[in-house]
This record gives sequence, structure tokens and C-alpha cells, in this order.
Amino acid sequence: MRRFLTGRPVPQASCELCGAVVAEDSHRHLVDTDKRALACACVSCALLFERPGAAGGRFRAVPDRYLADPDHRLDDSAWDVLQIPVGVAFFFRNAALNRLVALYPSPAGATESELEPSAWQTVLGNSRLAALLEPDVEALLLRRAQGGGRPECYLVPIDICYELVGRMRLLWQGFDGGAEARADLEAFFEQVGRRARAVQGEVRP
Repeated sequence: MRRFLTGRPVPQASCELCGAVVAEDSHRHLVDTDKRALACACVSCALLFERPGAAGGRFRAVPDRYLADPDHRLDDSAWDVLQIPVGVAFFFRNAALNRLVALYPSPAGATESELEPSAWQTVLGNSRLAALLEPDVEALLLRRAQGGGRPECYLVPIDICYELVGRMRLLWQGFDGGAEARADLEAFFEQVGRRARAVQGEVRP
């Protein structure tokens, strides 16, 4: 978790299950559903928890899929319905609470926003991405329309969302975030857009 708080890679990170040193290019994450936290893991340990229910269900491996649905049309009115006060937010299903959670990056970290079930249903409930969303380990990442375009929506690994939170917390300056934070946010979404595959016959992992 340190690299999410600082925005920088942590050299020689260790697996929090077996203690093995984890290289940056093989760094995986698990969701600790009891503590509601992310844990660093090596590839071997992460593989043990890729199936829901493994080891009693406490740990779940974060998948590595990025999806987009070009056929799901959103417009800026969606933001009014969701009542999110900033231009970026992510949504995931908390299995323990059996409800959706809406969070957005802020200078103080991840801030929760009240989410009416009816608002979710209106904006995203009938989308293919929402139907594929895995509880606890994946999120729907939304960004308000930029430069006359339309809002962006991606299904992403949950750890990427907290990475974004850490980056914004590190770079944020002033009232609107500042030029460096805005440029970093743009680069982040460009990378997500490049990685995302169009959803076509996708199934749950």
C-alpha cells in the first residue's frame, strides 16, 4: 500500500502472505475482505485466491482485466443523477455490506459519496459492464466528459483506482488540483483507455 500513498514504486516490496520479495513487474494485490484493505502478493500466492471462496473467502485476488463498452451511451446528465461533486469517481460492490459504494479521489484520499440505488440503476445498472463487475476486486471507473466528448466508463481492477487516489493526493495543489495533477490524470486515463478491450461476449472470471 505504500506506493499508493506516495505515488512512487517501493523497491523490494514483500508478499504479505509468504514474505517473498516481489519484483515490480510481478506485483499482485489481494483484497482482504475482513479488513477492507489491499495486500501485496507474489504471483504464487495470488494464484491461490483467484477463485471466489478460496481459503474461506477472506482474500480475493485482484484480476487484471480492463473493459470498455462503446455501445453504452452516457452523457453529462449522468453526473447530475449520481450527484458526484468532482469529475472522476469509481464504484464497486461491497460483498460484505451487499451494497454499492461510490468513491472519488480528493486531497484527503478516497472520499465516499452517498449513492442512491435508483441513481445507479438509472445510469449504469443496465450496462454490460455493471453485469460483469466482480464484487470487491473490480470497479467501474467514470470520468466526466472532456473537451466536448462524452463521459468515459471502464471496468478496471480495484487497485488501479486506489493508485489513482494516491497519485492525486500526492500531486494535488490548490482548489482545482493544479496543472501537474490534471496532466497526470490525463495520462492515467490514456493508459486505461489503451488497455481496455471492448466488451464482446465477456464472461465473469
